[in-house]
Amino acid sequence: MSENVSAPPSRPRTVHSADGTPIGYRTTGSGPALIVLGGTLRTSDDYLPLASTLARSFTVHVVDRRGRGDSGPQGPGYSLEKEVEDLLAVQAETGARLAFGHSYGGLVVLAAARAFPLFDRVAVYEPGVPYAPVPTTWMDPYRERLAARDPYGAMVHFIRGSGGAPPFMAKMPHWYLRTVLRLVFRGPAWQRMRPLLESNLAEHEQIAAQQGRIGDFADVAAPVLLLRGGRSRVRPEEAAALHDTLPHAVLETLDGLDHFAPSERKAAPAVAERALAFFA
Repeated sequence: MSENVSAPPSRPRTVHSADGTPIGYRTTGSGPALIVLGGTLRTSDDYLPLASTLARSFTVHVVDRRGRGDSGPQGPGYSLEKEVEDLLAVQAETGARLAFGHSYGGLVVLAAARAFPLFDRVAVYEPGVPYAPVPTTWMDPYRERLAARDPYGAMVHFIRGSGGAPPFMAKMPHWYLRTVLRLVFRGPAWQRMRPLLESNLAEHEQIAAQQGRIGDFADVAAPVLLLRGGRSRVRPEEAAALHDTLPHAVLETLDGLDHFAPSERKAAPAVAERALAFFA
């Protein structure tokens, strides 16, 4: 998990989405407007290192998606479409013609781009567009652990069940892995993450709802830079399937990086440099 780091001064701003939900975002840098949309279990704080590099050439608007930061709650009837409406509200306020999305944020960016011709260019890092069947058996026990106010127990079910954990973790007893997580997940990053655990479940339910709909993204007209990490557990064939679906896409692998690179202090600049070259 990333920690707070030095970053250029940012100005907090708020816009209201179509349903009235306030959506907070932080603005830094100067130049053409660029929106950054982050992934699950992340806030705008986690993307400040990425924004710091991008701000050399752009006015960067780092959004706190609903359910986190200065934004309002996910609310009843939460859906991917609500997230698209939030992005459209920020775009209308800022006039941004460029967007960068990470993980679930990448799914939101692509979903917006396929329905609205607002962005001239889009960069996404391992967007949450499902290709293989999405694991869902972890969701009920995860929900039960949250109801029991056991966030570490919930995280055990998520890490082992969502498909992103190394195989050896599946062999660890639940109590042992929960103890390990209590040692690993702490400090400022955990304090930001813990309130997002319920949002994490709702967002993964939306990812699962996209299963079998990868063909819809053939409607994205904007050029897309599709990035994946060389150390990621996202399989090359999954990225290739999305690349083959998008009509104007370039697929690149960044060696040595994992799925969380855009939100990690040391790795984010490498991701940002590639995005800068694409957006220039």
